[in-house]
Amino acid sequence: MGKTIAEKILSEKSGKDAYAGDIVIAKVDRIALQDGTAPLAIRQVEKLGLEVKAAKITHFFVDHAAPSPRKELSNDQKLIKEFAEKVGAEFNKPGEGIIHQLMVERYVNPGDLIVGADSHTCTYGALGAFSTGMGSTDIAIAMALGKNWFRVPESFRIVVEGEFQKGVFAKDLILWIIGELGVDGATYKALEFHGETIDKLDIDSRLTMANMAIECGAKAGLFKSDEVTRKFLIERGRGERFREIKPDEDAEYEKEMYFDVSDLTPIVAKPHQVDNTARIEEVEGTKVDQVFVGTCTNGRLSDLEVVARILKGRTVHKDVRLLVAPASREVYMKALEKGYIQEIIKAGGVVLPPGCGPCVGIHLGILADGEVCLSTQNRNFKGRMGNPNAEIYLSSPATAAASAIEGKIADPRKYL
Repeated sequence: MGKTIAEKILSEKSGKDAYAGDIVIAKVDRIALQDGTAPLAIRQVEKLGLEVKAAKITHFFVDHAAPSPRKELSNDQKLIKEFAEKVGAEFNKPGEGIIHQLMVERYVNPGDLIVGADSHTCTYGALGAFSTGMGSTDIAIAMALGKNWFRVPESFRIVVEGEFQKGVFAKDLILWIIGELGVDGATYKALEFHGETIDKLDIDSRLTMANMAIECGAKAGLFKSDEVTRKFLIERGRGERFREIKPDEDAEYEKEMYFDVSDLTPIVAKPHQVDNTARIEEVEGTKVDQVFVGTCTNGRLSDLEVVARILKGRTVHKDVRLLVAPASREVYMKALEKGYIQEIIKAGGVVLPPGCGPCVGIHLGILADGEVCLSTQNRNFKGRMGNPNAEIYLSSPATAAASAIEGKIADPRKYL
């Protein structure tokens, strides 16, 4: 019997002929932690008296509160830095960027098994890696042993065909898929994305989709590695790490779903659930107070490019705060070189340091009571951006930019 991508990678890393439902002990290639979850993992390591044997593959990032807005968080970040230095792990200070963007820029390769103390670790599946988030205690064990236990997930085969309209993007597609599946429709499953539309997606678009696999409960979001993957790795100086990762033709799937994007319009997720989706026509005209472009979902160079393109020669609405956060220092520098940052600032936007920004509601854009934010992030739960008395809508960067201009949720297709 053939294997899915998840079954292949977990079989290889465990040395066991594994299929969905099997429990395996598997060696991990990388371990990633951010400042929101790392302190608990560190304290668990110290409480259990563990020796960190996997320090060389362990990476710490300060991105959720970068720079820190409170002394308590500053103390936690100091704890992380001192621990990383003590055990010999990598430490990334505030301003370097978001954990998931930096991992993809520097380390992730097809066939890797990666665990992270962050639910959006599933992002790396865009490169053909099996990557998943775990609790801080499980990550402490991974740091100590360089391995962990996994239940091999069942897989859903998601097939996408058709051509996107101008102004419709991968973010709209993944919101549509989540709307169809529901927030718990793929709990502990691996989503495998296939079809001619998927094959044509660039890496940034694949990262956006893999990033949001967790929003329907999935354990991982997986793409086969192909020429798009190879070119990305060559550009990153890791061309020799390319390998073909794909499912067997006779692999067995728990479920298969088919989507045609030919008639897909921009999609928006309404408060307070990611699967509460609507086509742009249903929500167009909803007043917004803040627009946020960034995060591990849509803070990449191509995202800033489309925002700058729409804003060029236009002005942000007088009643709207437009906040833009590049996903990494590299993205920020390239956006400066290409003039994207200048266009955003000239239009009236505010550019934040590389990092998560207001997404997790710690700083840099907390909403007031009754305010509405349209964001390119991955979650819109009640209180997600720091105020349970505010509302969050989710969209693509193009929809966000159009809405910042009009002061209300707007269809980006007229600007493209």
